[in-house]
Amino acid sequence: MSIRQVPITKLFIYLVSAKHLSRTPAAAAARFSSASSTAPFIPIFQLGNGRGYHDGRPRGPLWRGKKMIGKEALFAIQGVKRFKDDEEKLDKFVKTHVLRLLKMDMIAVLNELERQEEVSLAVKIFNVIRKEDWYTPDVYLYKDLIIALARRRKMEEAMKLWESMRKEDLFPDSQTFSEVISGFLRDGSPADAMNLYEEMKKSPYPPEQMPFRILLKGLLPHPLLRNRVKQDFEEIFPEQRVYDPPEEIFGLS
Repeated sequence: MSIRQVPITKLFIYLVSAKHLSRTPAAAAARFSSASSTAPFIPIFQLGNGRGYHDGRPRGPLWRGKKMIGKEALFAIQGVKRFKDDEEKLDKFVKTHVLRLLKMDMIAVLNELERQEEVSLAVKIFNVIRKEDWYTPDVYLYKDLIIALARRRKMEEAMKLWESMRKEDLFPDSQTFSEVISGFLRDGSPADAMNLYEEMKKSPYPPEQMPFRILLKGLLPHPLLRNRVKQDFEEIFPEQRVYDPPEEIFGLS
């Protein structure tokens, strides 16, 4: 009897297929369950710095790459940064290069300068934008720049923009109040923080806990001011509790 010869490649494929087919569904499920039990849980997303703010805008990438910014906008960013220490050259560059940018490119320049914490340059570009024919009052443009200034402890410039925003009938949201109040508390200006707090109570938006909790923590050295905020907090959020640390921890008498 003659034996038919089988090519080696077909024989290899057959052996591999038979090996996989021999695995039962129960064994595959056991392997999956054991791998899942030993693997650490990785959350899908985490909120940075414990803040859960989201103002409704679509979430973009955490880092804006050069491919997402036009060449002219990139050139404008590099130019204003190069001349930022020379006011005369900076003004000339703005007139010759920034003013000719399209709307989206000019806004991209503003956003990128904020991201790079070049807040003084960002304020200059924003003032240019406000003079453009296409400009309409936008609370988000104000919000991002005010928050960037507050985080850089440029409170005087932040409040100038705040006043301009209010003159344009725009009202800040809870996150903007929280950031600016935090800025004043960091600078040791509880009176200014309380002025903003009184303005916040007139906000047309529903109250949120974060600004209250920032004040309750920052006003620990000022018990009278803190008690005012605490009473309001307990009236607005009756189901929430306020932790009062022992006075001796903070050197209060």
